Formats: sequence, structure tokens, C-alpha cells
Amino acid sequence: MAKSGIRNGDKKERLTFHLMLLPGMIILFIFVFIPLVGSLMAFQDYVPAKGLFGSEWVGLENFKIIFSFPDSVQVFWNTLIIALGKLVMNIIVPVLFSILLNELGGKFFKRTFQTIVYLPHFLSWVVLATVVTNMFSLEGPINAFLGFFGIDAVQFLADNQWFRTVIIGTDVWKEFGYNSVIYLAALLAIDPGLYEAASIDGANRFKQIINITIPALLPTVVLMTALNLGNILNAGFDQVFNLYNPIVYETGDIIDTYVYRIGMVEGQYSIGAAVGLFKSVISFILILSANKIAKKTTGSSIF
Repeated sequence: MAKSGIRNGDKKERLTFHLMLLPGMIILFIFVFIPLVGSLMAFQDYVPAKGLFGSEWVGLENFKIIFSFPDSVQVFWNTLIIALGKLVMNIIVPVLFSILLNELGGKFFKRTFQTIVYLPHFLSWVVLATVVTNMFSLEGPINAFLGFFGIDAVQFLADNQWFRTVIIGTDVWKEFGYNSVIYLAALLAIDPGLYEAASIDGANRFKQIINITIPALLPTVVLMTALNLGNILNAGFDQVFNLYNPIVYETGDIIDTYVYRIGMVEGQYSIGAAVGLFKSVISFILILSANKIAKKTTGSSIF
């Protein structure tokens, strides 16, 4: 009877957890799984009047058309360069920031500083794009600062040499405070006795960071890199869309903005769907590869 009571209690507890998951699963099904049916457009000559199941089936023709476009390769490289830049810098900067913040004394100062650097994360790029545009305009504070050193004003957002740098830099500025949370949590898990033992052995703070802090953070860094690698082809549609212009298409046009222009603006729905599907397949392969690498190097994996 006791065993039966325990089992019934376990069933009720599991049922409660499943009911808690139900709203999220319903939202996931409606907004993720059902729209996957739209991927059929990538293999059709889609005509809105005929609908998804009435349009002509063309197989892989749309994918052949994609690679025949002269700018398709450039768009892919733009996406890869911007996304890799964001991936690397959004690991390095938050790790360095979390280590520096951990070394500071005073809880009030730490919390105040954390709050300040968190704030940009919660603002939309629709809002921040205006701030960035004003900062990097010809009459903005960045060019005013450069003017003090006799450097000519630069049109950062209309210059192919600078646009990617601005995109990567402003994304890091927006996200590094929020991204540092996971690393600050990992730092709290480090045994203080290790630092005490190192101090007794004569290691200064810099040596303690090199020999204790960084090795302790490494598994978290590898795991976060693996998690983010699946989004390597998501270079940030909302950011680029709000900051780019036709002058910088050569270096700033990414897959998501390319799909938007082809699919939504020009009405080539099948081509846009094919580009989006190709991107999703590559991202899926990358995240599987990253998961295997993370498991082999650190023993930690996503699944």
C-alpha cells in the first residue's frame, strides 16, 4: 500500500509538471511546428492565389536559382563574418567583464555597475538604432572626439570598411552585461579554498586568475560557445535592418535581410523560403557538430 501511495504521489507530481509545460508547448506548436509546413514553398513555384497545396512543384530548382545569383555568395560571407565576430566578442568581453567585476570590492558598487550594463539588453534595436545612428553620424560625438585629434569625420554607417565593425561593436555593447550573468554564476561556484591555497603559495591576483579562474570558467565558455554556434547564421536581422542602407549592402547585407527583400519586398516567396530553409539546415548541422566537440573537450554537452 505504501508503494502504491508513493507511485500515485509521483504520478500527481509529474502530471502537475506536465500541466505547467502545457501552455509553453501549445505556443511552441502553434508558432514553431505549424509554420514548418510553409517550408514546402522552397520546393514550389509558389503563387499566393493557388495556395500552398495548389502551387506547382519544382523540386530543387529554387536552390539552383539561389546559387546562380551573383550576390548570394557575398551575402553568405557577410552573415558568417558578422556572426563569427559577434560570437567571439560576445564570449571574450563578458568573460573579461565578469572576472573584473568579481575582483571589485563592495556589493553596492557591483550591483550598481551590473544594473547599468544590463540596461541596453532590454531595449529594442528600434530604439537603440536611433541612438547608434546619432552617435556615429558626421556631427555625432564619435566624430567630434576624432576631430580633437585632427582625424577627418567618417560616415561609419555608410562606409563598407566600418559598417561590420560598428555592427559587431554595438551588439557587444548591448549584450555583454547580460551575457556575463552566466559567467558570474560560474565564478561563485569556484571553491574559495583554491584562492587561499594559491595565496599561501605566493600567487598574486593575476596568477590566481590565470591558473584558477580561467580554467574553472573554461567548461562554461565551451558550452556557451556550442549553444551559440547553432545561431551562427543569425547575424541579427533587427539590428542590421535598422542600421543598414543600400550603400553598405556589399558588406552589411545578411541572409535574413536578403530573405526579407526577396521574399517580402520583391514577392519571390519560394526563393525566400529556399534561402531560409538552407540557412536552417546549415545551423542544425553546426549545432550538432558543436555539441560533439563540446562533449569531447569538456565532457559537457547540450544533449
